[in-house]
Amino acid sequence: MATRTSQNSITISREAVRRKGGVVILDLGEYEKLRESAVPTYYLAGKEAEELDNLVREGRREYKAGKTRKIKSLSDLD
Repeated sequence: MATRTSQNSITISREAVRRKGGVVILDLGEYEKLRESAVPTYYLAGKEAEELDNLVREGRREYKAGKTRKIKSLSDLD
């Protein structure tokens, strides 16, 4: 079985590396894991969790009933 090597290369200027303080190269899977772990995860319990569940249920009911509308900015809520 023959092994095939690729001659594709990436050129990064030394000046750009110096200016920005370095370069990191990751495969897409590693990048996705890193990106996901950067967002904090919150777990609610007790009364807070129930209140949030009720708020979500109410919002979904209103959406299904057609009581929601699209807005372009928060100032449209007035």
